Order: sequence, then C-alpha cells, then structure tokens
Amino acid sequence: QVQLVESGGGLVQPGGSLRLSCAASGFTSADYRDYAIGWFRRAPGKEREGFSCISDNDGRVYYTDDVKGRFTISRDNAKKTVYLQMNSLELDDTAVYYCAADFSLCSNRAYEYDFWGQGTQVTVSL
Repeated sequence: QVQLVESGGGLVQPGGSLRLSCAASGFTSADYRDYAIGWFRRAPGKEREGFSCISDNDGRVYYTDDVKGRFTISRDNAKKTVYLQMNSLELDDTAVYYCAADFSLCSNRAYEYDFWGQGTQVTVSL
C-alpha cells in the first residue's frame, strides 16, 4: 500500500536550518510522477495549514508568503522523495510537519490530498 514517511525534523535555534524528506513507497515510478506533493504543518493550538507544494510532472512549486524565500521544495522522482529545505527558521515555524500526495494538482486544501505521512516534529527554540 502507499506510504509517505517524513524525516529530518528536530530541534533548532532561530536562524538555523533543517531539511525534511518525504519518502514514498507503494507507488510505481510512473504513478509517483502523477502526484503533486504538498507540505502542511500544524502549530500548537492552530489548524493544519498547507504552505508548499510541488506539482507532478513539470515540477512547478508553490509557497505561501510566510515561507517564501526561506523554504525550498524539490523532488527526486527516481528516489520517490520530496525534500523541504528550511532556512532562517523562526519561532513560529514550530509545528508538526506533514507531507501529502494529491493526484495531479497542487492545492493547499487538505481534503484534496489522497495520502498522508505521519508527521515529523520541528521545534525552533532558543
């Protein structure tokens, strides 16, 4: 069955960096390329929000304004993995980070995604 597994979370000081990975299994290589991969996060006491996505075949990327210029999303279809490079981390970036797969289209609406990972904790603290 399809699984998404996030890794790379941890504790970092403000201004620091982390790279998250989202590794997929259960897809054929061809199928994986048909899925857009989005990143969501849920901060303490807040709703889950989508903030970045990379489309299926053309690799188009999307960011919300609060992470634009600091975060970079990329994908390696041969490894069936999407990466999220997070630089200049801020206290408000503290959250559980999730990746999700959406057939074909990028979206920041969680209900449109078909598969989800279990999440990885990112804590930005002094």
